Amino acid sequence: MRANGTVHKYGDNVDTDVIIPARYLNSSDPKELAKHCMEDIDKDFVNKVKAGDIIVADKNFGCGSSREHAPIAIKAAGVSCVIAETFARIFYRNAINIGLPIIECPQAAKEIKNGDTVEIDFDSGVITDVTTGKTYQGQAFPPFMQKIIAAEGLMNYINTKE
Repeated sequence: MRANGTVHKYGDNVDTDVIIPARYLNSSDPKELAKHCMEDIDKDFVNKVKAGDIIVADKNFGCGSSREHAPIAIKAAGVSCVIAETFARIFYRNAINIGLPIIECPQAAKEIKNGDTVEIDFDSGVITDVTTGKTYQGQAFPPFMQKIIAAEGLMNYINTKE
């Protein structure tokens, strides 16, 4: 599996309240959540993001409340992967559960710039900043997690298992 897209860069402690503000949690419709993704940290995000784009952030991405709406909003907005120095553990699990690929890679998180084009090979964990030509070794997904992501989430994976 691979991803390729333009980077939208954020800093430390991007919490679930700015990923999808609480005022929109009355909906569980992914398309509706996507319309408000990152709204409180980047009002233009939904106008700039294109299918396949990548979010890059620093430490503790997805901290705050444990709402599953946050990774759903990101995925529904068209983001193909989130790269961060570290993730809040509950966000990490929620992202995998809904089939949103996320990769921890401190060096990539620090060096990749907003607007760069990045390619990710999920099998190896290699992240290539196509803009600069630099490569980074991210944390590759174990095979069982790759299967969950390929199935578009844990429930789909469970429902397709024999």
